[in-house]
Amino acid sequence: MNDSLRAARVATFVYFTLCGTLMGTWVVNIPAVEERVGISHATLGGLLVLLGLGAFIGMQVAGRLTDGLGARIVVPATGVLSSVALVLPGLPREPWTLAGALLVFGFCNGCLDVSMNAHAVHVEKAYGRPVMSAFHATFSVGGVLAALVGAATASAGLSPAAGMSAMGALGIVIALVSARALLPAAPAAADADTDAEREAEQAPAAKRSSTSGRIWMLATLALMVMLCEGAANDWSALHLKDVLGAPASTAAFAYGTFAATMTIGRLLADRLVARFGSMAILRYGAATAAVGITIVTVSPWIWAAFAGWALFGLGLSGCVPQLFSAAGHADPSAAGANVSRVAGLGYVGMLAGPAVIGWLTHLVALNHAFVLLILLCAITAVAARILRTGSDRTLEMAHGSH
Repeated sequence: MNDSLRAARVATFVYFTLCGTLMGTWVVNIPAVEERVGISHATLGGLLVLLGLGAFIGMQVAGRLTDGLGARIVVPATGVLSSVALVLPGLPREPWTLAGALLVFGFCNGCLDVSMNAHAVHVEKAYGRPVMSAFHATFSVGGVLAALVGAATASAGLSPAAGMSAMGALGIVIALVSARALLPAAPAAADADTDAEREAEQAPAAKRSSTSGRIWMLATLALMVMLCEGAANDWSALHLKDVLGAPASTAAFAYGTFAATMTIGRLLADRLVARFGSMAILRYGAATAAVGITIVTVSPWIWAAFAGWALFGLGLSGCVPQLFSAAGHADPSAAGANVSRVAGLGYVGMLAGPAVIGWLTHLVALNHAFVLLILLCAITAVAARILRTGSDRTLEMAHGSH
């Protein structure tokens, strides 16, 4: 394995960390921005929809740009743009200007998200073994770094604009410095030159249509899995507080438990994929998540709820990386576009999760609303067979030969 490939992998880790840090920096500054602009929680919720809309549009644009121009150009460019755009939400004093800032920031961050995932697919193909889950783990690490930096800047008395500007300036430097290590194009390694991929390049329209249908199936699974993640992000602490009567200080650890086991799971998932295959990780991961959220739903004990949220995070941890990886490997010539479809629909699920659970709480108790999450995890486990088709079998055979 040559040094340039190792450098490309390190650079990909850097961009995933950068993306997580930029988004995390915005998240930790939300309360201060809300107070500065003088808006209610309900108004802020509406404005956050624009952040999601911008991200979704950016993902679709970046997918095609990455396929056409190459990740080595698009990834650093979108890294710089995202870093610049981070400053914007810290400046407004009016709701309409904040709306525009969030739309732009969401667009740029969505572009970075898809382009770096497309590059990660190329790195994984060149390595000939699973490396995708570790990249997603470093995105979570970026969120932790953002929380630490945000706490430090707040204690130092810096305004949101100052703190976000400092992080944005650092992000520009990181994006530019890391650019040279990226792969110039989809690697032409022996692993990438398989008979299956030659056939894909010469495939008739019917086969291309089948591939497109499979991509949308992967995207639907991503929507379901990321809806579960989004629900955990917003409702785990409230579950402990409102349903089980835990103190607010204790309830806050529910999300921390979920996030910690998800990060640990993603750090371990690549080795498990190499040993058991991506289908097994998706199937048994979703099944584990179903068991975890079932415990959360039925248990009257706080300690059991923590165990349930931990299992939920651990089970979900490897699912999304496998879906992104499968989309990227399905057609190497359109990796960016395919990843953008899966990531885009998955992002819709992430945003919809909290809202769907919130709507269900008008009909049933919060813990009973989690039955939806159980069903989605069970469906994902059953549908995991989709990862046994096409280029994923080829990739798994390549993994087994190393």
